[in-house]
Amino acid sequence: MALSLMDRMLPAPIGGGFRMEEWWVWCGSVVRGEDGRYHMFASRWPKWLPMHPGWLIRSEIVRAVSDTPEGPYTYAETVLPARGAEFWDGRSTHNPHVIRHGSGYLLYYMGSTNPFAEADPGDAVEMDDCRVIAARANKRVGLAVADSVFGPWKRLDAPILPVRPGKLDSYLTSNPAPCIREDGSVLLIYKARRYEGHNYGKMTLGAAEASRLEGPYRVISEEPLFPPAVHVEDPFIWRSGSGYAMIAKDMEGHLCGEKHGGILALSDNGTDWRLADAPKAYSRKVLWDDGQERVMGSFERPFLLFQDSKPTHMFAAVADGPGGFREARNTWNMVIPLSAGNANDRED
Repeated sequence: MALSLMDRMLPAPIGGGFRMEEWWVWCGSVVRGEDGRYHMFASRWPKWLPMHPGWLIRSEIVRAVSDTPEGPYTYAETVLPARGAEFWDGRSTHNPHVIRHGSGYLLYYMGSTNPFAEADPGDAVEMDDCRVIAARANKRVGLAVADSVFGPWKRLDAPILPVRPGKLDSYLTSNPAPCIREDGSVLLIYKARRYEGHNYGKMTLGAAEASRLEGPYRVISEEPLFPPAVHVEDPFIWRSGSGYAMIAKDMEGHLCGEKHGGILALSDNGTDWRLADAPKAYSRKVLWDDGQERVMGSFERPFLLFQDSKPTHMFAAVADGPGGFREARNTWNMVIPLSAGNANDRED
């Protein structure tokens, strides 16, 4: 049977995870480094920008470190900073997903650029800002590689998932969710939008693969993994038994029964997905180690840390407030320890 996260969640440590004063923090992805410590790759952008859509024009990927998976994590360095509008990922890097494979590391991420002046403190940045419009249309999935968790990180010269006219991903690609198979090939689930006239359509999920880690990557399903009416995003996938498992954010709550709760889906081949018999994977309602349950304003970008082929911790980007990005005063990456699970749960 596939992993049941809901039954295995332990109280979340209030002092755990990763947060930074004066910064919005999001998108936590954790790996154990060659030093034996735990390294979180996360997104951050300054709080003088609105939480949304500020990330589109100023996010950067950073590395934070802890002696334990629970944290707290301490900022160590900026890994993928801005590098100029002429680069495809020159103005924003976001959605990190780090993997240790063999003696090296892979860092999948979303990058974007725009040709306009940088925002300054005091600027009003709204959804109709030309910088935001251009940055959204320029979102692409990319890859950086390193021999050490400490870098240096080599960014590939071009996105690994460019847009394709007339296809499900003609407008943008983002939110990479990779899984390395036993033969060294990669299955990569990603978020896509297509052009509808001069605007973008609903978010969908696509699937690509590569025989080598650095690509080339090719799309293997010309249809979305779920119909556009099935509104999910923020996928995380792993090998489970003879197939694959996915957790993802249920945008409307029609699948798991809770808006912005999490679904569990299963697949034999990585392209044909179905909801699990018990489809709810996680909730915005979190039990903390002070004994209190709290409903988080946001609970997104789920990530599972596997150790000895077992998922041991779940990470999520969370916000305070009643819900909605514009109602948040603080965001951080939290961690939920998991109790021991099924012997068939594994990561390849």
